Amino acid sequence: MLSDALASTLTASLPPPPPPPPASTDHPHSFPPSKLAYLIDSSKSIKHLLQIHASLLRHNLLDANPILTFKLQRSYSSLRRLDYSLSLFNHAQTPPNVFSYTAIIHAHTTLNLHAQALSLYARMLADDVVPNAFTFSALLRDCPLKPGKSLHSQAVKLGCASDNYVITGLIDVYSKAGEVASARQLFDKLPERNLVSLTAMINCCAKNGDVDGARLLFDGMEEGERDIVCWNVMIDGYAQQGRPNEALDLFREMLELRVKPFEPTLLAVLSACGQLGALESGRWVHSYILMNNGIEFDVQLGTALVDMYSKCGSLDEARTVFDMIEDKDVVAWNAMVFGYAMHGFSKDSFRLFATMRRRGVYPTDITFIGLLTACVHSGLVTEGRRYFCLMKDEYQIEPKIEHYGCMVNLLGSAGHLDEAYELIKSMKIDPDPVLWGTLLGACRLHGNTVLGERIAELLLSKNVADSGTYVILSGIYAAAGNWDGAAKVRAMMKGSGVQKEPGCSSMEVNNMVHEFLAGDMRHPKCKEIYAMLEEMNGWLEAHGHTPQTDIVLHDIGESEKKRLLEVHSEKLAIAFGLISTQAGATIRIFNNLKMCLDCHTATKLISKIKGRKIVVRDRNRFHHFVDGSCSCGEYW
Repeated sequence: MLSDALASTLTASLPPPPPPPPASTDHPHSFPPSKLAYLIDSSKSIKHLLQIHASLLRHNLLDANPILTFKLQRSYSSLRRLDYSLSLFNHAQTPPNVFSYTAIIHAHTTLNLHAQALSLYARMLADDVVPNAFTFSALLRDCPLKPGKSLHSQAVKLGCASDNYVITGLIDVYSKAGEVASARQLFDKLPERNLVSLTAMINCCAKNGDVDGARLLFDGMEEGERDIVCWNVMIDGYAQQGRPNEALDLFREMLELRVKPFEPTLLAVLSACGQLGALESGRWVHSYILMNNGIEFDVQLGTALVDMYSKCGSLDEARTVFDMIEDKDVVAWNAMVFGYAMHGFSKDSFRLFATMRRRGVYPTDITFIGLLTACVHSGLVTEGRRYFCLMKDEYQIEPKIEHYGCMVNLLGSAGHLDEAYELIKSMKIDPDPVLWGTLLGACRLHGNTVLGERIAELLLSKNVADSGTYVILSGIYAAAGNWDGAAKVRAMMKGSGVQKEPGCSSMEVNNMVHEFLAGDMRHPKCKEIYAMLEEMNGWLEAHGHTPQTDIVLHDIGESEKKRLLEVHSEKLAIAFGLISTQAGATIRIFNNLKMCLDCHTATKLISKIKGRKIVVRDRNRFHHFVDGSCSCGEYW
């Protein structure tokens, strides 16, 4: 905890209140203290408050009325003028009591000045002023864990640890530090649970990965007991933990109960829409904002809309929103740069970055992740090297694991495997399994069995191999015709209990998201989907498409391989799109894995045969299929 000496040093340079203004006809000494207190409390501007303060000084009313000093101090704090508030506190004739100390501490924690608040608390203890539950409640607001634990101990000693507000503050401290067990222990000891403590515990569970535990608490509340903050915590918890379907379901339930969302709720919902590719739902949120509904269109909401539209495959709408944002910050610029990058429109990313620099917006590490991603998706090795150097040399931004990942992906995809390998070995930070997996995938792409085996052995020896490691290594062996090696890898995978992530494709129709697994038979329109799938196969065959069975990693017959390819989740989603949307409408599909070569070739042909634009977002990037061509230029 900081010493009270720091507080003295901190406040020594603070300005005193301003000199009195010219004499006025007002005579505040003729007002009773209650009237003066009312004037102070009702002041809405710093100018008005300074006038009252000056009049009180002129008539020597502050020293005789400590309550007026206290109210003036508190009003200055509410108007974010801690300099005047603290000056009053330090120069008061009456020694500060627990109420004035608590008020000035609360003013500091409200503005996230925790070090100064703790210093004032140390001074309070040195003055033998005993803190109360309100003091601890103020100190615990957004308090870091280490001082939070000290405050917990002192609250226990002083008999304040059973207060509901103190316990709620401590739950928040432990929650933000990830100490869920400590938070839960405190919560279970609460003599009486209220909305604030329940919301704090729901937030604790949701933020730390236990969304189901949070939902149990949420569902246990009375329907009228939940406020918008509580709803938002639960919706945001689902969105942050990668469960966007549940986030949207809960949002719809909230609207049915006529609970009005506010900005944080809409930010969480837009995040969920982006994860799912739920464009129609995202457009609804955009319309809700534009209709005002008490929601101000600011840079944060604008940036969330840009991100949502980009992730849902509608770059035109993303750019329209981007151009509407006034006073764009670097986060907004980054969202648009990244939007172009994930769609493979590298030149647009580069042009936007140039405009950003001309306008004096200083790039961040995120900006360069976007630029390097654009280079990856277009195979622009020279440009990627240039931006990587620009980041380090001109902007002194130290590369993070994400920047190295982009460079390894860029070099590896272009066949510069040795350079990518040397870059990993030269890193100042330890490479993670994802980085090695990226290079392993490049080895598979270029048939480098020797380097691929070396990387796989490294990952296996460190016990960090995931399903991708086994699948890629198996693919390397299969591509080389080494079926024994491929079978051995699959046996190792099975023996380790590692399961391959199933391919899943989704699309939104009439505000409902439909999901498909490979060979899925669960959809209510299953018969219609498979009937359309047979039609699609007929079109493809008539246009000379030959299923690329060599990508199937199992040593099975050609007919079995062909059947496996026909029921990939992307093809089921396309079939559903064709029977569920109007002729000529864009079909948007979102897949959790990298699109396979056969699906890519088939989708190009279907876009030409049916005259449909088909947008597919896979794990790595967007593909825009139009009239038999793809925006990726066969580079993915």
